[in-house]
Amino acid sequence: MTHVVTENCINCKHTDCVEVCPVDCFHEGPNFLVIDPESCIDCTLCVAECPVGAIFPEDDVPAGQEHFLGINAELAPLWPVLTAKKPALPDAAEWDGKPNKLPLLKRE
Repeated sequence: MTHVVTENCINCKHTDCVEVCPVDCFHEGPNFLVIDPESCIDCTLCVAECPVGAIFPEDDVPAGQEHFLGINAELAPLWPVLTAKKPALPDAAEWDGKPNKLPLLKRE
């Protein structure tokens, strides 16, 4: 099983989760993080560290966000691995909890 970064990470991109990951499975895009499903060992450490509650076990992804399984798998090989904490995006607090952010996902 893997964990999945979901919609609430878009335009927030907190990286607290990266610091606790023992296998460096997080990859960084311009305004979103993804988990490489091939590297994730299902340790669950990242879930509690996400300040916006955007990380879920694949079997517990909220209804309507199942497509993030594919998005994480698609983008992880394209984006660089992130191994150290960085500041969140400047307006992260304003984006926390806003719905329908998928059109804002920057892939490059």
